[in-house]
Amino acid sequence: MTVEEKLGQLQQLPWTYDTGPGGGDTKEAEDAARAGKLSSVLSIYGAKSTNALQRIAVEESRLGIPLVFGLDVIHGFWTTFPIPLAQAASFDPDVTRADGEVSAKEARSNGVHWTFAPAMDVTHEPRWGRVAEGNGEDPYLTSVFAAAKVRAYQGDADGESSAPYRAKDRVAACAKHFVAYGGAEGGRDYNTVDVSESRLRNLYLPPFKAALEAGAATVMASFNTISGVPAHGNTHTLTDILKKEWDFDGMVVSDWTGVQELIAHGFAEDGAAAARLALNAGVDMEMTSTNLVRHGKKLLRDGRIGERRLDDAVARVLRLKFDLGLFENPYVDEDDAVAGPTAATRRAARTAAARSMVLLKNKGKALPLKRSVGSIAVVGPFADSGDLLGTWSFPGAIEKYPSVKVLDAVERAAPGAKVTYARGVDPEGGDTGGIGKAVAAAKAADVTVVVVGEPSAMSGEAAARSDLSLPGAQEKLVKAIAATGRPFVVVLVNGRPLTIGDWLDSAPAVLEAWHPGIEAGNAIADVLFGEVAPGGKLPVSFPRAVGQIPIHYNHESTGRPYDADNKYTSKYLDLPPDPQFPFGHGLSYTTFEIGAPRLSRERVSADALREGDTLEVSVRVTNTGEREGDEVVQLYVHDVAASLTQPVRRLRGFRRVTLGPGGSRTVRFRLGAADLGFWTNAPHGEFTVEEGTVDLYVGDSSAAKGRTTLTIT
Repeated sequence: MTVEEKLGQLQQLPWTYDTGPGGGDTKEAEDAARAGKLSSVLSIYGAKSTNALQRIAVEESRLGIPLVFGLDVIHGFWTTFPIPLAQAASFDPDVTRADGEVSAKEARSNGVHWTFAPAMDVTHEPRWGRVAEGNGEDPYLTSVFAAAKVRAYQGDADGESSAPYRAKDRVAACAKHFVAYGGAEGGRDYNTVDVSESRLRNLYLPPFKAALEAGAATVMASFNTISGVPAHGNTHTLTDILKKEWDFDGMVVSDWTGVQELIAHGFAEDGAAAARLALNAGVDMEMTSTNLVRHGKKLLRDGRIGERRLDDAVARVLRLKFDLGLFENPYVDEDDAVAGPTAATRRAARTAAARSMVLLKNKGKALPLKRSVGSIAVVGPFADSGDLLGTWSFPGAIEKYPSVKVLDAVERAAPGAKVTYARGVDPEGGDTGGIGKAVAAAKAADVTVVVVGEPSAMSGEAAARSDLSLPGAQEKLVKAIAATGRPFVVVLVNGRPLTIGDWLDSAPAVLEAWHPGIEAGNAIADVLFGEVAPGGKLPVSFPRAVGQIPIHYNHESTGRPYDADNKYTSKYLDLPPDPQFPFGHGLSYTTFEIGAPRLSRERVSADALREGDTLEVSVRVTNTGEREGDEVVQLYVHDVAASLTQPVRRLRGFRRVTLGPGGSRTVRFRLGAADLGFWTNAPHGEFTVEEGTVDLYVGDSSAAKGRTTLTIT
């Protein structure tokens, strides 16, 4: 390979959805492919479009190296599943597996080889719009879901192949965003992150390690700085940790213009410096900007980048293409392309959406609704809306396959009822002129379903919010319905935690439905009418007010922890110390009793744990209600006294179990060094298991009361 051809293998260019090969906006990519100076194209899909461009690379370039096509398949291709944050609320990895398997098959048949997912940005910032793309505030929960999604996209490696994603129904995964992106100051996208080595390793890195252990083929660098060094130029994270310590032999891709942005960060003086810093730090492919291709040859000649590092980056890119099977089969069968959702994939999406919903409140058993109800009013800006797919939905699916509407689903679920509709207010804006019609509908109905929340565009990338209340005049609508005195329930559709204002006390029931995807209305109706019992739990804490942020369950203690009777302790004067709803919270249509946790032994040595010893925690859970339901049993640990202050609780196990009335089951958790130890700061992080007392809590949320104590000797 010539130097130019090697540099070409490090270049990814964007595509334009509506033109295809031959279009004016695609000429740059076509010319580069023909010259052998292009390695990858992003945002391209469709068997005909990808095959046409692939033929240029394979049949018209000197070496005939195939292109790899990438796309942001985040929570669905044609079949849109709930947003990732919602999937985490299921506390069921099978939910995210279903998404990954369906998405991979649909995408690969349409010429997509590589998805820029899963996102595993642990965050304590609900103002940050990209909270919707991740799995919430906990590294353990995120790790479990990241690994499950990677295996679903790529397939499980077996003895015959370490790269199962060469199969026609799989795609290569991309663990993103590396790393600490969820710590963006103020929740503003692309912003600074100042983080200690211990927090980096204890909070932000574990999901990436889990994803790589599951076989993730690629990693994407993040937009943020990490303690002053931009992620795209960060040798410590990209090379020292990722490639050396973790022995990652896959490929690192930049984020969109991330290499170019080293200049705006004030880290690189110009494009040549940006190319040098990024490549030397560990970036292997440049997305969208073209600094490596433009300046690489001169940088190599001047000794600013090394030939060995260049060859290493090229080898990583080529290995991905080999593992995808592109050298043997560069094209896709145009007659075999999946053209849209099927009945089976819709069922999977509907099941996933219903399992992801969280019952926040249910006073007086307001839910489930009776199918025999005589009349129902369905009101709110999202009652008759198809905008429930959520952020980062596939553009083709948004146009062709919008969400099932709640209004339509309610009409089908209660065919004997008189169903009336009133929008009430718009999703945004202050116009309250329609509230009167909504109030009239509520007064005339036996029960009202109020569907409120955020538009899909209000979460995701570049969608930070300083106010987390319901947008526009929606709170006024809820209060007006409450003032009628008639029975009503509230359904929230949103991409992040919201501050639920003073209307919460007046609402008998609140169902957190998130942005549920293509089968949104049907899944919501399934839960409202009791066809499915809600069993989801919150993967993020819901603050009482924006001024409480950050408020998360896995915080550290202080020298003066909260004491209601002592002014000089850590608290606000005008707010309770706890969130509106804590991490792990979620109700059911039945009741459960979780017994006291039991240890297989009460003492274990630190040396034994370091050498692989484990112990078991078991607990009995019983359905004490009158119908079948799901409970998520959760295990938390707290190192009482350590050389580095520890979180007051850390999730280290969960099980979602289904039990009939009176049914019981013993749930067992296995704990080892990874669960009882932690990373220190010195010098670049050191894992340790220390002697001392560890409290173990088991229950139905992060506020669990059941406790036992382990002694590490």
